[in-house]
Amino acid sequence: MQVHLARPDITDKEIEIVNEVIRCPILALGPKLKEFEQAIADYVGVKHAIAVNSGTSGLHLLIRAFGIGDGDEVITTPFSFIASSNCIVYERAKPVFVDIEPDTANIDPSLIEDAITPRTRAILPVDAFGQPAKLDIIRELARRHGLAVIEDSCESLGSEYKGTKAGNSAFADAAVFAFYPNKQITTGEGGMVVTDDDRIAFLCKSMRNQGRGEAGVWLSHERLGYNYRMDELSAALGVVQMSRIEELILKRKRVADMYNIRLSEISGVRLPYIAPEVTRMSWFVYVIRVGVDEPTPERQSRVRDHVMKRFKEAKIGCRPYFTPIHLQPFYRTELGLEEEMFPVTEHAGRTSIAIPFHNHITGAEVEYVAEVLEKALDEASSGIV
Repeated sequence: MQVHLARPDITDKEIEIVNEVIRCPILALGPKLKEFEQAIADYVGVKHAIAVNSGTSGLHLLIRAFGIGDGDEVITTPFSFIASSNCIVYERAKPVFVDIEPDTANIDPSLIEDAITPRTRAILPVDAFGQPAKLDIIRELARRHGLAVIEDSCESLGSEYKGTKAGNSAFADAAVFAFYPNKQITTGEGGMVVTDDDRIAFLCKSMRNQGRGEAGVWLSHERLGYNYRMDELSAALGVVQMSRIEELILKRKRVADMYNIRLSEISGVRLPYIAPEVTRMSWFVYVIRVGVDEPTPERQSRVRDHVMKRFKEAKIGCRPYFTPIHLQPFYRTELGLEEEMFPVTEHAGRTSIAIPFHNHITGAEVEYVAEVLEKALDEASSGIV
């Protein structure tokens, strides 16, 4: 049996609408783009949604729109996909890392205030694995210190924090979603900036389209911009996916529930923890932790690596989630970061594995994953590793 790590959920409806668009003369900046933007804005409950070609592009536009640049600092998490920090570095600003909570793997709000300096301009929390960070606490910290909050909600479309959807302006000045094929909805590649702020929305809309002005006059550019546009085919795909958003979220919940029940029977596995403030979890990936209680970092890594080896031998898709950003070669060199600076993050990085997770996972596949995992952990506990 082969169990894929991720698969998009595409039906005839998506195929039909893409075929419909490709027969039309407008393949960029057309009606499907506006329809998709409106669908996201309505769903999240914001005034503006600006479609872009990736979540990374959306984050970069927000860093620029908030005027963050040379010498400025943005407080963020080292336990994330690298784009959440790269977007800060693009503008020659500095990501200032603080450690994460051991249970949620999100940025620890209790550590943020001590990291604020006169150069701090914003806080950029990441909703790890689909679970919103403690957004109300972060928002209040930001207000007291006059900082912007840029929510990286690329993994959390549909999640709710205290009854409010991730990305809503109740907790952030602006946010970004992403639609890579392993996300809750997909446009192939693509992202969406959301905000209630008219100025931020205007700047993002201009900069995604080579800096054109509000009228969009051909070859008239008012500011530095980029080709960060989303094409009409991707937007059309997004329109249908958004019409199915509740179905897609429920399918993912079904798979997570199956894993929660079966894997809870296996000793040595730590299941995902969902904070009580998260009133709805929209699952992006399913990440387990193994080797958590091993006595040394080396031993923790060996257990995790052994489990991944057995998964790969059994043709079960898996990935380490995440490799801490501060230990990536570029960041170690450029920012002088070292091991043991963020111990909770590093522990999570040594022990976390994303296992197969998509809408088509069957009960038989969950059982197969569980059996291979259980055997691998038995080997580890008996000293084979």
